[in-house]
Amino acid sequence: MRPTKEHLIIFDTTLRDGEQSPGAAMTREEKLRIAKALERLRVDVIEAGFPAASNGDFAAVQAIAAAVKDSRICALARARDEDIRRAGEAIARAAAGRIHTFIATSPVHMQAKLRMAPDEVLERAVAAVRLARHYCDDVEFSPEDAGRSEEDFLCRVIEAVIDAGARTINIPDTVGYNLPDRFGQLVSNLRGRVPNADRAIFSVHCHNDLGLAVANSLSAVLHGARQVECTINGLGERAGNAALEEIVMAVRTRADVFSCDTRIDATQIVPTSKLVSTITGFPIQPNKAIVGANAFAHESGIHQDGVLKHRETYEIMRAEDVGWAANRMTLGKLSGRAAVRARLEALGIHLDKDALDMVFTRFKELADRKAEIFDEDLQTLVNEDLQEEQAERYRLGYLRVCSEMGTHPEARVEVLVEGVAKTAAAVGGGPVDAAFKAIEAVVASGAQLLLYSVNAITTGTDAQGEVTVRLQQDGRIVNGQGADTDIVLASAKAYLSALNRLQQPQGRRHPQI
Repeated sequence: MRPTKEHLIIFDTTLRDGEQSPGAAMTREEKLRIAKALERLRVDVIEAGFPAASNGDFAAVQAIAAAVKDSRICALARARDEDIRRAGEAIARAAAGRIHTFIATSPVHMQAKLRMAPDEVLERAVAAVRLARHYCDDVEFSPEDAGRSEEDFLCRVIEAVIDAGARTINIPDTVGYNLPDRFGQLVSNLRGRVPNADRAIFSVHCHNDLGLAVANSLSAVLHGARQVECTINGLGERAGNAALEEIVMAVRTRADVFSCDTRIDATQIVPTSKLVSTITGFPIQPNKAIVGANAFAHESGIHQDGVLKHRETYEIMRAEDVGWAANRMTLGKLSGRAAVRARLEALGIHLDKDALDMVFTRFKELADRKAEIFDEDLQTLVNEDLQEEQAERYRLGYLRVCSEMGTHPEARVEVLVEGVAKTAAAVGGGPVDAAFKAIEAVVASGAQLLLYSVNAITTGTDAQGEVTVRLQQDGRIVNGQGADTDIVLASAKAYLSALNRLQQPQGRRHPQI
């Protein structure tokens, strides 16, 4: 009889740390959509936000706590009384709640940032955990920058907070400084040296500054960590966090090495990945592991021949196991509503009648321009329609662009500004540049363009192009996305999407400042 696998807890922080990526801020409604997707993915713990950061973040955490029933809802709080009280109030309606409190323990953070002595930090950590226990039984503590902290001091702090009631001890590699063997050994040392370590689950939270977040996390799991903090698509501060999809599939694929497994429904990985990408405006690189467009593509003739003869010659996972479609139903201009609904449901997308009507109308419009509609096209249509439910100040009326060799491209645009049509024309260095300048002639936002990128959603010359635009205005950074078979039109949609995001209230600050 095979031994029972231990449970590896997946703690998703896409809605908190993921939102700290420049331009990835989300509305409450967008956070709710992602939280429900994470619930379908069967994530154990969802870190829904940092309630003390703003009233908007508080409301989002509160709404998620009320709506999600099958995942534990966690709120982040600094080791401050006001933060912890705010977190406790935000998760009060959760079926299962957690408060995650933290304070820095590395010499550089204690001296330069906190300006506190080690004994003061220890005292603050214990007090924070004790207060958090008044609001819920499940309290997690993180010694921030543990990867650069002194091990003796870490042991003192961890022992004290476990005595105070912390039941999860998270070891963060906050700046992505560690190497896998050393980080794994640190977790092993802490579990061995702290006298009451058996009373807590050890967790890790690794950043990807050296491209080692997943490797460091997996090394820690091999050394006894039983919770991994991660994000969808590796989204997060600076270079990002450990990617949830890579952690889950590494543990599952190498079951011969790991004595634990997750409860994740892996077939929901790709749909959740695409949803997060669309909402945040961060495209998925084609060669991204698990969820990238090329993750299961084989170009080499040798590889193709091997896969055709026996899949496992060059594939260590099945594409359909992580949510890629194995057998696609061909959809086109003659397809009916029932076929579209059936394909959406196969992708894990369930819409009410009104939402389905909207998507089907858009589907027919796209089918007139594109011979075959792929799963990726359907997902994009759904995400675009859901985004349009948000209040928009700017909407594209029409766009006309003239571009000829030897002349400067000219764009003429109509933008509906709160329902009022306004037109303008502009000349640019290219058709996209001309379109953006024409839009700016109407809205006069003064925003600075930081990023413009184009990705093909599917294959073929009639494929939809997905455009990402990143704008900065008065220090605020937002992303916008648009998709269309016409790249210039997709670009205009993306630019207006970003402008609409700039109109949304901000009111959020970094949780560690």
